[in-house]
Amino acid sequence: MIVEKIEQLNNEILDYAFLIEKMIEKSMNGFLEKDKIILEEVLKVDEENANKMELKLDEMLFQYIAQFEPKAKDLRRILMMLKMNNDLERIGDHCVNISESALFLIDYPKIKEFDKIFELSDMVKDMLENSIDAFLKSDTKLAYSVCENDNLVDHIKKDVVNDLIEVMIQDSKTIQRAMHLNRISSNLERIADLATNISEDVIFIEEGKVIKHHSGNI
Repeated sequence: MIVEKIEQLNNEILDYAFLIEKMIEKSMNGFLEKDKIILEEVLKVDEENANKMELKLDEMLFQYIAQFEPKAKDLRRILMMLKMNNDLERIGDHCVNISESALFLIDYPKIKEFDKIFELSDMVKDMLENSIDAFLKSDTKLAYSVCENDNLVDHIKKDVVNDLIEVMIQDSKTIQRAMHLNRISSNLERIADLATNISEDVIFIEEGKVIKHHSGNI
């Protein structure tokens, strides 16, 4: 019974993570293709579904705690699921922010080809997918790789900011658009941070090591 319940919770986490991963993909595709329909779907449909899944998973996790009174590693894993649930909800919020800025930018010409933003997006999607896989498979090697990539994300984000500053200096009319591009890159960076948090928790559960704030020294 306990094993079946854990498997059910794992499946719920996986379904929720898949929805969130699709939200990242759709928000960035909508941004790239200037597709208003896709972006509004993220805002009106996906966000609502994500909120419903978060509430459902929260209830299931609290019911599990009340019914089975888990201890030691089992309790840490359930508590991590609760935190992951919250992290996934926050990632969904960041996807909404990206979609809002992308909708604003639809009506304006591009100020520059920002390949680095899409490089950032691809890396962030991989980090989230790997962090979820690390949790489901108890794979600390994969978790460590996510933490290491967080530093690379930070470097790319700094490059994006520097490029945007240069564009704004050259033409003050681009400032509003540049600020929305910065908002998109900032939300991607925060998604990477949340994926890193998940991986750090996997390492703590499996190895008992706290590596928060020390990812650069792994």
